[in-house]
Amino acid sequence: MSNLKQVHLGVNVLASGRHDAAWKTLPHPEKLPTDIDTFIRIAQIAERGKIDALFLAENAGGFRDEGLHRPWRALDPIVLHAALSQSTKHIGVVATTTSLFGHPYTIARQIASLNHVSKGRAAWNITTGQAAEVLEAYGVEKGFEQNDRYLRASEFTEIVTRLWDSLPEEAIVADVARHVFVDEEKLQAVNFKGKHFSSSGVLQTPAGWQRPVIFQAGQSEESKAFGARYADALFTGQRTLENGKKFYRDTKGLARAFGRDPSQFLVIPGLFPILGSTEAEALRHKRELDEQLDHEFLLEELARFTRLEVSDFDLNQPLPFDKIEAASSSVPVALRWHRQVVINEARAKGLTTREVLLSNLTGGHRAIVGTPEQIAANILEWLDNDAADGFNLNVAILPGGLEDIVDHLIPVLQKAGRFRTEYTGQTLREHLGLKPYVARSGQSATRAA
Repeated sequence: MSNLKQVHLGVNVLASGRHDAAWKTLPHPEKLPTDIDTFIRIAQIAERGKIDALFLAENAGGFRDEGLHRPWRALDPIVLHAALSQSTKHIGVVATTTSLFGHPYTIARQIASLNHVSKGRAAWNITTGQAAEVLEAYGVEKGFEQNDRYLRASEFTEIVTRLWDSLPEEAIVADVARHVFVDEEKLQAVNFKGKHFSSSGVLQTPAGWQRPVIFQAGQSEESKAFGARYADALFTGQRTLENGKKFYRDTKGLARAFGRDPSQFLVIPGLFPILGSTEAEALRHKRELDEQLDHEFLLEELARFTRLEVSDFDLNQPLPFDKIEAASSSVPVALRWHRQVVINEARAKGLTTREVLLSNLTGGHRAIVGTPEQIAANILEWLDNDAADGFNLNVAILPGGLEDIVDHLIPVLQKAGRFRTEYTGQTLREHLGLKPYVARSGQSATRAA
């Protein structure tokens, strides 16, 4: 393995792919949201490429408008990842759950169980979303203010992680002579009482393998601080190199302020690559997909998160920046980052409204179109300029687009000595270059298997 900084790559697993028109190119798209065979194929292709992990995003609430326009996320991420872990041997599985609703004991047991089932390859991605569909599904009339939201998430995470430490491996003594299976004195019982959540006792699922990796996704100042405190890796949506460098610098600094080693806290932006053997071919691939988009729906989405009316936009003109600014105070906190990214990019590049709609508007992540060599060079530029430790890949069409990445993009990174040619460890923590987890003071660490 090269001494140069290595690229970490994950795959955002969607039923048809990240491009909103991808499903229109696939046979039997009506079966995709629940077709386990397709998900298994995606997982096995990713593992063939020696990719770090499969990432399953999750909309915690009920059925959303997304499902009216494209295949949606239908399967529970814990259940789906448990199945995928049995069809793979090395690749990590990152499951997303809410940290605002339900109870942390349930999540602690589910993720710990997934870690055992996958033999140390599990990760928990913490989200704090409270869209209307989420509140309705959980029977909550009103969402939480920003500060209270992250206090609630912090309490949730504290309980989950303390429960993971509560039944250390060395407590399971199985001492036949003493008739003792678990040594009670070695248990680290939780006794947590917070404003929002409380929990006491010991998790019935033992630590066993190295503790699950923790991911967190978000962009706000509160989110960055939360991630720097609790997470091993932070998903983000940076679309320009300069913004990426600033985000990287800020979050690494926050990790250091929490007494952490910044090298043990990874920053993983999303990336939406569209490949071709030539740049012209890649551009043609994107154009052919874009022509199948529902432009009316995308325009409605743009109006929604700018808080304007569809009639305020002209597809052949720049965004109405003055109107957008005037409406800024009415934009919910959860939409502000995405909104500002779109505005900044459109202004900097002089994009028309039509071009904004075709810039991965609903996905939010940076799109790059080109040859494997061009995309690899861009990936390494971000790594070498301290704007990223790797990328979570949003693939245009699954599984075919992932095969292109595995067969053409990853070999370029491998040839440059920047990506593994074989897995060298068994656990996701090892894939990510993270040190073995050491339990909090007064509790025992689990050993790597």
